[in-house]
Order: sequence, then structure tokens, then C-alpha cells
Amino acid sequence: MTEAASLSELTPVPEHVPETLVYDFDMFKDPAYRADPHKRVLELIDIAPPVFWTPRNGGHWMLVSHSANFEAARDCEGFSSEVLPYEKMEELLEQMADESGRIPRAYPINLDPPLHGTYRKPLQGVFSPRTINELKGHIRTLAGELLDAVAGSGECEFMAAIAEPLPVKVFLGMLGMPVDKYPEYRALVRAHMDAQASSGASDAIGRLQKVAAAMRDTIEERKDKREDDIISMLWGVEIDGRETTQEDLENYGVLLFIAGLDTVMQGIGLGVRHLAENPDLQQQLREDPSLISNATEELLRRYTFTVPPRRVAKDMEFQGVQMKKDERAMLFLPGADLDPAEYSSPEEFNLKREGAHIAFNAGPHRCLGSHLARIELNILYEELLARLPQFRMDPVRPPSFNCGHVVGVESLHLVWGD
Repeated sequence: MTEAASLSELTPVPEHVPETLVYDFDMFKDPAYRADPHKRVLELIDIAPPVFWTPRNGGHWMLVSHSANFEAARDCEGFSSEVLPYEKMEELLEQMADESGRIPRAYPINLDPPLHGTYRKPLQGVFSPRTINELKGHIRTLAGELLDAVAGSGECEFMAAIAEPLPVKVFLGMLGMPVDKYPEYRALVRAHMDAQASSGASDAIGRLQKVAAAMRDTIEERKDKREDDIISMLWGVEIDGRETTQEDLENYGVLLFIAGLDTVMQGIGLGVRHLAENPDLQQQLREDPSLISNATEELLRRYTFTVPPRRVAKDMEFQGVQMKKDERAMLFLPGADLDPAEYSSPEEFNLKREGAHIAFNAGPHRCLGSHLARIELNILYEELLARLPQFRMDPVRPPSFNCGHVVGVESLHLVWGD
């Protein structure tokens, strides 16, 4: 099969979309994107419109510029996080549940204000800086154990050995899920992420039901036997004045399970790949570990990795572009953080760079787990640079990448020593 044949089918371009705003880009299967995602992002910024229509994957808008992403992320009336309006989605899911059983909702990420705030509020205490700071010792111990296990071998496939088990085990522990079953849980999330570009709605629903089923025993157990974990805490909060239910816990669980078990590992993988390709930076950070927090922020900007979907909620003009109700739009945050209109020489890694990135999105849907992610990244880089000698990419096994709504590293082979 040729590269062109592997792309999704072309969709007719709507009449209101001018030819000048059309650019053929498959965010799941574009060959250059899959070969080196952020190199391709820089090419898109250079040759594609800052807001463009792609005829791939059913046809949708790509918001590439920083200003487009920042504005759209804060405009929930124009760019909805709800796949369908709330009432219609609830009605549809209830109808489908008659045949397939109850379908969990990924709340609050798939809700708009004010309902979004109602469901987000109970989670804010869980991810507060004070709460997350108490995990630092555990995270550092786990990172050290994982690194020490490979240090003597002189090589490892970093994603499987370190980048995946660290955040996954930390988050499973936070949730209160059995950590020893993490390969099983991770396989569920991987199947969900891998199938987004190719499977239909019924398959997606089935995957969400499997995730909910995997958590059900723990959720039911914590209702009567509370422990020091997120699920126990959520049993004790109120949502808009009422006590939480089993359905609420499953909705929260599906969201936290999918979000917590995939995104941080991709940030780790992309950051460590950059370190492996830049020995001078490794040496600089080893000599002055106080610079690692700056490096973490610049790596997040340089290799931003999430692409949140939105539904155009009304006919409107957005930054001079005519958009129609119910069209889809992607917040292409990797493009936003490499926009030369926002960052001088954005392709360069600059430890002294000023200005905030939006790797964690902006507006009401800004990532709740951003503080946890920063701590995990900082600690991992600190322990990696302290415990391993200078490491580099394996010259015979180059990295591979995955693309879609989360962009990241599939495999990352490192070597060190003689």
C-alpha cells in the first residue's frame, strides 16, 4: 500500500470554504507528520494558512496560529467541547443504552460552561498544587527505581522502560486502582487512542464501556471503604448540591483514566528525545540542575502534543474565516506553540525564553493535571540526568511516532556508555 493510499478518503470541500483556505493534511496519517511530527508542524506553519480546512477525516478546520488557538479555547459559545448539544447527546446515549447498556460520559471535558464548571469543581482539590506536592517523594522513588533497573544495560527502549510506567503507575495509585494491573489498563487506553481515526461511534462507545468496566469493582469498593485516593474522595463530594452516584464516578473515571494514562508519557518521550539529540544541553543541565525547570517549560512549548477537538456551535466569522454550525475544528496546540508571530525563532530551544506556552490549553478547559505533569517531568529529568551517563539515540533504531489528538513517541531507543 502506498503512503497516499493509506490516508483517509478525501471529502468534498463545502461551498463556503474558499480554495485559498484548503490544505490537504491528515492529522492521523500524514506521512511527514508521522515521520517527525514537530518538523512537519513547522512546515505547516510556513506553507499553510493559519486557519485552514482539510478534506481528510471527514473534513474539518485546523486552527494553527497561536492567536486562533488562544481565542477559540476561550470562546465556548463559538467552539463547543460537546460533540452534540448536551440535551441531544443525552437523548442519543439513552436511546443507545437500551441496546448496548449504559454508556459512560467523559465529564467534564465534553461539557461546556456552566455545566462544565459544575462537574470540574469537585476535581480541583484533587489536582491542587498542595495535594500534588505531597506526591513528590513517591514520584522520585519510582523514577529512581525504573532508571536503576536499566542503568547497567547500556541501552533501553525508553517508552516501555520509563516513560510509560512512571506516569501510569503514579496516576493509578492516585486513582486507587491496582497498580500491578497497569499493563491491562494501559492496553485499554492504547486501543482507545489508536482507533480514533478509523473506528465508528459504536466502537468508541464499546471502548469507553470497557474502561468503565475495568474500574467498576474499585469504584464500588470505595463507596463503603474509603481510602486515600481520588475515587474515595469523589464519593464524598457533591455535584450541584447532590451526592455523587455510581454513574458520576464512572463518568469521572473514564475521563481521568484516559487522560492520566497517556498524555504525560508523551511529554516525557518528546523531551527525552530532544535531550538525547543534544549532549551539550545534557551537560549544561547536569552542571546546573536549577535550569531543569526552565528546560521543562521550553520542552513543553517546543514539543506541545495535544490537539483538542471542538464543534463549531454557530454560524460565525472567526478571524476572517466563515465557519458553519456543526463543523469540526481542531485546536492544533503544537502549531500554536511554534508560531513565529508569538515566539522569536520558535524552532530553537531557548532556556532563557520568556512568555507562556499553551501546551496545557487555555480558557475553561485548561488542563487540570498541569501541575502534576510539570512535577513528573521535572523529577524525571532530574533523576535521568543524575543516574545515567550521557545518553544518545540508537543510530540503528530511530524513533517512531504516533499522531492524532495526542502526538507522541511510539518507540525511543537510547544507548549510553562505550
